[in-house]
Amino acid sequence: MNQPQKFLFVSLDGLISDVAWQVCKEGQDVRYFIGNASERSIGDGFVPKVDNWEDHVDWADVIVFDDVLGQGDHAKKLRDAGKHVVGGTPYTDKLEDDRTFGQNELKRHGISIIPFHEFSDFDSAVEHVKASPAPYVIKPSGEAQNIKRLLFVGQEDDGKDVVHVLESYKKVYADTVKVFQLQRRVRGVEVAVGAFFNGSRFMEPINVNFEHKLLFPGDIGPATGEMGTCMYWSAPNRIFRSTLGKLEGRLAEEGYVGYIDVNCIVNGNGIYPLEFTARFGYPTITIQCDGLGLPVHEFLSGMASGELTKFKTKRGFQIGLRVVVPPFPYDDPKTFEANSKDRVIIFRKPNLDGVHIEDVRLVNDEWVITGSSGVVLVVTGLGVSVKQAQGQAYQRVKNILIPNMYYRKDIGDRWFEDHDKLHTWGYLREN
Repeated sequence: MNQPQKFLFVSLDGLISDVAWQVCKEGQDVRYFIGNASERSIGDGFVPKVDNWEDHVDWADVIVFDDVLGQGDHAKKLRDAGKHVVGGTPYTDKLEDDRTFGQNELKRHGISIIPFHEFSDFDSAVEHVKASPAPYVIKPSGEAQNIKRLLFVGQEDDGKDVVHVLESYKKVYADTVKVFQLQRRVRGVEVAVGAFFNGSRFMEPINVNFEHKLLFPGDIGPATGEMGTCMYWSAPNRIFRSTLGKLEGRLAEEGYVGYIDVNCIVNGNGIYPLEFTARFGYPTITIQCDGLGLPVHEFLSGMASGELTKFKTKRGFQIGLRVVVPPFPYDDPKTFEANSKDRVIIFRKPNLDGVHIEDVRLVNDEWVITGSSGVVLVVTGLGVSVKQAQGQAYQRVKNILIPNMYYRKDIGDRWFEDHDKLHTWGYLREN
């Protein structure tokens, strides 16, 4: 019998808890570090924890970093020292953290981008919109982009709603949003293509996914990090070849290891990339793990060593939806303390298939809400059709009881109309 492999997971805010738990359940040795003190209880009882990840580097066979914001620097140094590491580089961190740099890199690789301007003060941005009336998208850069509700998609053709929001942000968020973009709004289908990179090439198949970022069904309400995703695996298609595929050589120069995704707006006139995610997506990676045709630890290890180039996946579609509680998507510690913290998650029947942890800890064999964000669980479903995957996911949610829980009931509904358009425009053709 093979000896278990040793995995060290390094997290800023506890995002990768579920993946670490999956690797634990597969019988591997796992140690897990969370940097943010307010989030360190996440995953307690599910995954063995350590107080200082650097002390366990020599112990680990595989080290996994879960974010950007400087983690790429650590990952690159360890890779250069000969360790097997899943994680970014300073360059790939910058692709995501610095929106303008990311857009310029797309342009440098011959990829069409949507016109944008970068600003460091709100008054200049207001003057720009007034001088060039049009619908715009407000996109904070740096750490502020993690506050997803600050992203604003303008609806008015004269930009008056954008002016109003910019003036409001100046009063409330001037100390938080130091740099931001105004990007012209392009209408079409929002679709993302992503792929895992093994240090020298893109692994296949790629992933095509449709995110649902707004809080309420029907795509209304405030922006969130993500409320759910519909996805499938594919051979490289036209969207991938026109965007991410063009960066393969550059990523190989970096020795990048991990997932990279580009979100796009596409229409009959072209493909317009919006932004990079140069790391695992959340809850994307959780949904993807359920669709793998091999154990998660073998996938991570093979990617980190560079030995895995093609991998098996389950047929059809995958749906994942987030189950959240107050104050999500807002940051309100008093509301979280009063309504959500330490609430027990109840399962009507002892069936945990497709149920994945986010901000949860284990106390006396009970699943308990922890952390600070109100993001609790991801529930997945698989099927040969979108409807079948939806049916399985929503049937599984019915087994969960949490006071004040909420989730979107339409994850995947957009697929039917979006697919028709993408197919008509020829963007989903493989090879």
